[in-house]
Amino acid sequence: MSNKDFDMKDLLVDQSRFDFRNPEMYAYKSVPGLNKQIIYEISEQKQEPKWMLDLRLKSLKIFESWKDPQFGVDLKDLDLSKIVAYIKPNAKRTNSWDEVPDEIKDTFEKLGIPEAERKALAGVGAQYDSEVVYQHVQKNLEDLGVIFMDMETAVKKYPDLVKQYFMKAVSATNHKYAALHGAIWSGGTFLYVPRGVKVPLPLQAYFRMNNPGMGQLEHTIIVAEEGSELAFIEGCSAPFYNTTNIHAGMVEIYVKESARVKYATIQNWSKNTYNLNTKRAIVDRDGIMEWVSGSLGSFKTMIYPSSILRGKGAKTETKAITYAGSNQHMDAGSKVMMFAPYTSANIDARSISVAGGWAFYRGWLKIGENAKGAKASVECQALMLDNKSKSDTVPLIEVHTNEADVGHEAKIGRIKDEQIYYLMTRGLSEAEAKAMVVRGFVEPFAKELPIEYAIELNRLINMEVESSIG
Repeated sequence: MSNKDFDMKDLLVDQSRFDFRNPEMYAYKSVPGLNKQIIYEISEQKQEPKWMLDLRLKSLKIFESWKDPQFGVDLKDLDLSKIVAYIKPNAKRTNSWDEVPDEIKDTFEKLGIPEAERKALAGVGAQYDSEVVYQHVQKNLEDLGVIFMDMETAVKKYPDLVKQYFMKAVSATNHKYAALHGAIWSGGTFLYVPRGVKVPLPLQAYFRMNNPGMGQLEHTIIVAEEGSELAFIEGCSAPFYNTTNIHAGMVEIYVKESARVKYATIQNWSKNTYNLNTKRAIVDRDGIMEWVSGSLGSFKTMIYPSSILRGKGAKTETKAITYAGSNQHMDAGSKVMMFAPYTSANIDARSISVAGGWAFYRGWLKIGENAKGAKASVECQALMLDNKSKSDTVPLIEVHTNEADVGHEAKIGRIKDEQIYYLMTRGLSEAEAKAMVVRGFVEPFAKELPIEYAIELNRLINMEVESSIG
């Protein structure tokens, strides 16, 4: 391929697709900060049952007594007294795209959400600021008993079912930002797949922050009953502002006996966002949990999708790619707790750092004394594209039985001059050569996504590489 045939710009997405912003419009907006009065106002706006208000107040109390984590990214400049906890969009929830207000509809159309739904999805939930405005699932899945709705509606329509799972996998005492989430969560998805039902196409949730200085803290619960199967895709973006935004969502997944769940994320928050997300799955006998995690955006990120394998023969797999560009600190990783016999775990975590970015892999693999016959493999690969960038790996592995098979491999390195030179002798520019190496590095992750999302991921990474190395 010659330079004449190859134009890097052909591979790029128009940044305006993500960085555009609509006028600040809302039906209700809380004052900045966090206190009891704000909690009462949020709960009243949502007309919640008392048990949920009590959970919020209890979480607030825990939040106020906990300190920031003593690891990960530096949070000293995150001033929560300036963050707006709740912005209710000026739109009612609907399952009809025609009923979505034009300005919000325009936002999601620019992001390609309705087009993706038509082409490759079984259903979509679209959240704008603090609440879901559009949620739709194919009629045949509803007939099979699949529940796919926004969390506020689920709290009212299926209170016993929601109460059974809400913050049971991740409690408010787990860490400070789990408590923050419990206090001011809003929006998100409740997905329940009955026994034996296999959802043929992925379901998607897309989260968009439009307003500056806000917090988005959606709550997602997925329950896959015995023998069921599903795939879920989560996407997110926001326009860039000079004020700080925070995203502190929570995902709780319950994989019952012989069920299978695949959860894929493409995180592309703007560079003014602190992304402090918590995701955890509890996996029963012979269940399978797959995490596919792409972290590209945000200013600072802390995220460690985790699986608790509590049933005999339960399995989990994590494929993750982290991209840290200029002024980004991405502290990401994976956690697996193996507490039952013959469980297995595979982690393939890769990171790219460029233009002074800092990619940090933080993992925790624990094999309990009852996990006899357990097998686990952890592989971390870090690629630095220049001398200004940093990368670290801290994989913590605890094994409490002699009857486990554990493998670990970590590689950190800079992109090889010989590799780039070879490609440049074939007619590529330096930027094109580096982009090609990066694409090869990302491929194992990208192939886990539906084709439309894999293309989007490649375009995003090409765009970041191009902007970083010129």
